[in-house]
Amino acid sequence: MKRFAWLLLMLLAPLLAQAQEQHSPYAGRQERGIKALSADEVQAYLEGRGMQLALAADLNKYPGPLHALELAGPLQLTAVQQAQTEEARAAILNEARKLGKLIVEKEQELDRLFASAKIDEGKLRTLVREIARLQGELRIAHLRRHLEMKQILTSEQIEKYDELRGYAGAGAGHGRRAH
Repeated sequence: MKRFAWLLLMLLAPLLAQAQEQHSPYAGRQERGIKALSADEVQAYLEGRGMQLALAADLNKYPGPLHALELAGPLQLTAVQQAQTEEARAAILNEARKLGKLIVEKEQELDRLFASAKIDEGKLRTLVREIARLQGELRIAHLRRHLEMKQILTSEQIEKYDELRGYAGAGAGHGRRAH
């Protein structure tokens, strides 16, 4: 019996040591400039990236301007479509960068208030509501451009877009109408 206990202990020792070394999934985040956002998230906000905010549109036959421009050749965009798509892309980048900068600033403010212990219920509610409002505006900004693309591309181009993006066949015919 002693031999079995010793063998069991030898087998379990590495697992026990590893379990003791494990930290919270948040370990290391306390070193971030903004605790709630990774450096990649901050950069994405500041650069106006989509951050998957328009998936509801993109996966339901409402192409995005960036991806349509990337696929301009295979989609056979006309010069007019190309110009309209570039305009839509520029507009979303401009709007998204402005909103992203505000979101980052508000997240910094929230982080500072907690770090300095100067947060209270009122400041908390005000800041979190403002961050949520800005995030909603950012999502709307991205989704609006997908609505525009539905007007710019033909139904055939939208089908081709879905095929090229790997969406073809999924949910076909569900409330779709191209112009």
